[in-house]
Amino acid sequence: MVISSNSALRISDEVHTALVEGQGVVALETTIVVHGLPRPMNLEVAAACEQAVRSQGSVPATIGVLNGKAVVGLSNAEVERLADQKHPAIKLSARDVGLAVAQGLDGATTVAGTIALAHVAGISVMATGGLGGVHREASVSFDESADLTCLARTPVLVVASGVKSILDIPATLERLDTLGVPVLGYRTSAFPGFYLHDSGEPVHWRSDDVASVAAGFLAHRLFSSTGMLLANPVGVDKQLDPELHERALAHAFSVVESNGITGRDVTPALLSAFSEFTSGASVIVNRDLVVANASLAGEVATALAAST
Repeated sequence: MVISSNSALRISDEVHTALVEGQGVVALETTIVVHGLPRPMNLEVAAACEQAVRSQGSVPATIGVLNGKAVVGLSNAEVERLADQKHPAIKLSARDVGLAVAQGLDGATTVAGTIALAHVAGISVMATGGLGGVHREASVSFDESADLTCLARTPVLVVASGVKSILDIPATLERLDTLGVPVLGYRTSAFPGFYLHDSGEPVHWRSDDVASVAAGFLAHRLFSSTGMLLANPVGVDKQLDPELHERALAHAFSVVESNGITGRDVTPALLSAFSEFTSGASVIVNRDLVVANASLAGEVATALAAST
């Protein structure tokens, strides 16, 4: 465990105390609040994720950058400030955090940015909705999320419902394999499809209880410096209707192609078109799965704390 005294980093008193006393702590991202979900659901989900972590005996550490200072353990008021549409916070991946700090900016951290700051603070578990991955036609665009390489160099366990179906799921799993990041299915032998319980791709490792997840991660860290992905599928009863999902996916790609959208604008455009086509049903699925992942992450963090 490393608790930084860096003047560019502020750790809340609650999180600092939990780390010193060996209590479970779960890092939570802020891009889902600032850039991912509509108001007022975004703030409701942020609060629900923190409560889900607490309900499992761990302490939530919502992460972002305010006035050029990286904050691990944002207050409710600070989260609201980041989400204020009048002064929108920029999106910060791991590569961006230092520059945002140096320039005194406000920023919401992606999965990669959150992993990086969590590790500096000494936090080993993070919860999110979906991990970033390899984009379709990445062989031409070279578009691959920094979440993958950040997880490959940072020993943090990330609880996520796979990756969004707008991505190339088989290629993402291949990259995780190449990067040495193990994928562990939680009570499943199938890789989750974010909006869907099953993406159609298998996972090679499975755990059916939190104690074995914690034991697996601790053993992994003895032999590797990479992180781990704990794949927690959305419940079958809460997933998006598979037929609607396929139609929405085809619609979203047609919107992007017909409008000539490229680069970093592709993902938000795809998700917006997907949500519009499903009349917001996909957003509800997103809400449900991210809170469930926070709850599971809280359980895992508590189990890890009890084992160390």
